[in-house]
Amino acid sequence: MNKVAVLIAAGSGMGADAAKVLSKAGYKIAIFSSSEKSKKLAKELRGVGYIGSNLNKDDLKNFINVIYKKWSRIDVLVNSAGHGPKGEILKITDEEWIIGLETYFLNVVRAIRYVTPIMKKQKSGSIINISTYATFEPEKSFPTSSVMRAGLSSFTKIYSDEYARYNIRINNILPGFINSLNPKKKFIKRVPLKRAGKVGEISAVVRLLASEDGAYITGQNIRVDGGITRSV
Repeated sequence: MNKVAVLIAAGSGMGADAAKVLSKAGYKIAIFSSSEKSKKLAKELRGVGYIGSNLNKDDLKNFINVIYKKWSRIDVLVNSAGHGPKGEILKITDEEWIIGLETYFLNVVRAIRYVTPIMKKQKSGSIINISTYATFEPEKSFPTSSVMRAGLSSFTKIYSDEYARYNIRINNILPGFINSLNPKKKFIKRVPLKRAGKVGEISAVVRLLASEDGAYITGQNIRVDGGITRSV
């Protein structure tokens, strides 16, 4: 039986690399993004590409329905995200905070809402959210991301407590500065390992959490940040 992995906002960067790694591991791949990159990459991986906005609940719902209709199961959901508003914290408008909420939190909640009934029926599933190192040590350079993903961590723990009984696992990966995003030198100087992370180093954790090797990991926030966070 080939397991199915769906990846949201995965046309490029960390999400795209995770799709390649999961495909190599034997998963059937479905990729959702806002551009043709989803279809191009999916074609390379002999999977399914879908163009839509992860800020649009109907697009997300239709995507999940298309994949379930095609393969009758969804084993792994990987949620990535775009980029929300930045700026001095009190100059961010109400409208921009709402965009941040949609970009970093509600898109994940909606995708999870749509796949959970499928995973419950299967009595198995792994949900992996690619979040940020700034979840627990807020970064003023990324205010909407820091705030909304702190909320995502709370959501993740509550969800993990509720759905573990159905053998559904959920975890957040907290990347530091990754090379796909071309981080500025001033950020790299703060990293104890003195380099940017590689997309493959994130994908390796995605693969672990998707697999049976990660079967006893749920409700966790896993830092993959080169040591930039200081809290224990």
